[in-house]
Amino acid sequence: MAQIPARPAFQFKDLGTWIAVALFWLFGQLPWNWQLACGRGLGRVSYYVLKRRRDIAAKNIELCFPHLSQEEQEALTRQTIISTGEALAEIAAAYINKRVDLPSRLTIEGLEHLEAAQQKGGVIMLGMHLNTIDAGCRLLGDGAKVPFSAVYRPNNNPILDWLIAWGRGRFVEKYIDRKDMRGLIRQLRAGNTVWYAPDQDYGREHSVFAPFFGVPTATITTTSRLAKMGKAAVVPTSHFRLPNGRYKIVFGPALENFPSGDDVVDATLINQVIEREVLKAPEQYLWVHRRFKTRPVGEERLY
Repeated sequence: MAQIPARPAFQFKDLGTWIAVALFWLFGQLPWNWQLACGRGLGRVSYYVLKRRRDIAAKNIELCFPHLSQEEQEALTRQTIISTGEALAEIAAAYINKRVDLPSRLTIEGLEHLEAAQQKGGVIMLGMHLNTIDAGCRLLGDGAKVPFSAVYRPNNNPILDWLIAWGRGRFVEKYIDRKDMRGLIRQLRAGNTVWYAPDQDYGREHSVFAPFFGVPTATITTTSRLAKMGKAAVVPTSHFRLPNGRYKIVFGPALENFPSGDDVVDATLINQVIEREVLKAPEQYLWVHRRFKTRPVGEERLY
């Protein structure tokens, strides 16, 4: 279990947040499939209420799936928002609901790829922002029994940061700030396994532009640096929600000739791997994130 930070002291100004945490805990007591059903209902309402996020998802889907008709794009956008509602419900379920037997709901594919890479040294589990990320964390640690550390970005709200660290930290060995490169490299050189997801827009610094679904995309080069400095293999790792509250974790073969020494070539390969996994369940990807916020010089903003 990771070292979980101490719970923040109560302050009256944070009363609203603590009430939300209490409701979150109560909601987490519901049976797993009930929570998912509530999440779908939340998603259906959010499609009409959260116009900003719906528009971001719609723009991303328009850019990445130009071959779909307008009606098909709209349908995928709606499915995405509903799936995101399920994901929000899953957070409470994954953190709180200890009664559910998640391992019995899990199918694992390609575990031999991860085990083969682990026998050679450190491993980067190449993660991606599929919206089953919190259920996936519990399933990896509690279901697949994979000992691993997770890279995270601290939340600006200390109460939410504590809640997330507590929820995820019970299923990982260490919880590593994404800015702690030395800590990451130490873990890899010690032969350990680290989950790391590079598929968000962090701006131009330490990024190159590589195609993602055919769109030039700011892609951080950290995966290549970690693999080189940590002497680690990179194993694609994805997780999907199946019907009836079941899940699947898929490990792919370790990337070959990685890093290549060319940041654009490496970033292109990373994006291709993520594309391949996203296409298995496109509605479960985090399309509500402004993935194409940073544009090449001279290009207009997309959002």
